[in-house]
Amino acid sequence: MIDESWYMKPEGVPVHEAAGGIIVRPDEGRLMVAFIREEDFTTLVLPKGHVDPGESPEEAALREIEEESGLNHLRFICPLGIRERLNFARTSWKRTHYFLYTTGQVDARPTDPNHPHGPVWHPLDDLPEMMWPEQHDLIVSSREVIASRIRMP
Repeated sequence: MIDESWYMKPEGVPVHEAAGGIIVRPDEGRLMVAFIREEDFTTLVLPKGHVDPGESPEEAALREIEEESGLNHLRFICPLGIRERLNFARTSWKRTHYFLYTTGQVDARPTDPNHPHGPVWHPLDDLPEMMWPEQHDLIVSSREVIASRIRMP
């Protein structure tokens, strides 16, 4: 169970930079958000992953989003901030840089074999059950920015 202990940094745990994004597309008068399934879990997450050496957080976010969701026709909108927590193995402290993107792309095939499913789209105003509370909170706290920056056709 994900509780507040995941958000308390233990002494001596290494810090790793990660990056990902909230990807939004307009669809029939609603804003839809892309999620992915994390391996064998039923709850959803935002696509994100480690920043490689020599890579900027922005570059890592685009690479990780494509690897985990297959989405690659993205338009950068703005940064959304950093969220921190323990990684799933509880062996490192993850500092994740999040960015907002928009796309018209609906279906995609991930390039990472550990993520065999494409994106799962949910309305911004009706979020699914999510694995990580900080990701849910990021989306909720960014709703106004998202709604004001993503144009409906």
